[in-house]
Amino acid sequence: MAGRFDPRTPATTRTTTRGGHVRVPAPAGEPGGEPGAEPGSEKGPLDLDLGLTLGPLRRGPGDPTFRTTADGSVWRASRTPDGAGTLRVRIRGGAVAAEAWGPGGGWLMDRLPALLGAEDDPVAFVPRHKLLALTHRARRGLRLTRTGLVLESLIPSVLEQKVTTDEAYRSWRLLVRGYGEPAPGPAPEGMYVMPEPRTWAMIPSWEWHRANVDGKRSAAIVRAARVAPRLEEAARMPPAEARKRLELVPGIGPWTSAETVQRSNGAPDEVTTGDLHLPGIVGWALAGDRTADDATMLELLAPYAGQRHRAARLILLSGRVPPRRAPRFAPNDITRW
Repeated sequence: MAGRFDPRTPATTRTTTRGGHVRVPAPAGEPGGEPGAEPGSEKGPLDLDLGLTLGPLRRGPGDPTFRTTADGSVWRASRTPDGAGTLRVRIRGGAVAAEAWGPGGGWLMDRLPALLGAEDDPVAFVPRHKLLALTHRARRGLRLTRTGLVLESLIPSVLEQKVTTDEAYRSWRLLVRGYGEPAPGPAPEGMYVMPEPRTWAMIPSWEWHRANVDGKRSAAIVRAARVAPRLEEAARMPPAEARKRLELVPGIGPWTSAETVQRSNGAPDEVTTGDLHLPGIVGWALAGDRTADDATMLELLAPYAGQRHRAARLILLSGRVPPRRAPRFAPNDITRW
């Protein structure tokens, strides 16, 4: 395994962050639940890394819907079918402890096991490369989350189309804070629940512009919001069928549908194609080929059929990337137009 990256001592990089790496502070104590919370949920001892499992749901360090706190908690604010809800999850004494608030709190608690990867089967993954074997062992607490919510992953994925991640994260922050609602319960300051579908559909064109979202992306989000109930049904479909349902909406293609169902459906085999960087990263990690395209990437991942998304995530989490040869992609600030 050539290169200076060792998954046994991983560092935080843009690549590992994209792989779903979020640092969750080690808890300094074990405080009890707050008044008004849904009943706590505690399971038996388990091998679970909250930062790896829930990390893909965070859209940048300033995401208003996601927060980690010094006591080792992960907080999420979600728009559920029952309304807004806030969820707090932590590992306490080798078990999961969780509380939820708001109209959607009960819905979030009911689906907590799936969110934490109870429907995932990491044993099904058999490493065929040394890099993946080492990373799989080092990241044994990784589980593939399943949120059961489509729009909360679809909309930020649309925002990430053909722009830098920093641009997309800023757009997401501005729109959620501007049109969402404060997270219910004792959530950390500055947490918000994303807007309702009708609100997304009613955002004026000039506000999209101020958030640095061009007309093509904003139109795709508006179209998706108008058929939100039909799209949310995709969370209960097999991943391939779910992607077909999403791609019926103009402006939502294979890249966006894959990024969505990986989170909403917990799909272990749905690979992101059409990505600017992923084929080269996979090609470099598995074959030393930095020029790999989608076809080459899929060929390299073929031995992991059924677990190709997990394999790609482990490659990202390994931090094994080709040396840079060009400057980073320059942001395009349309707010100056």
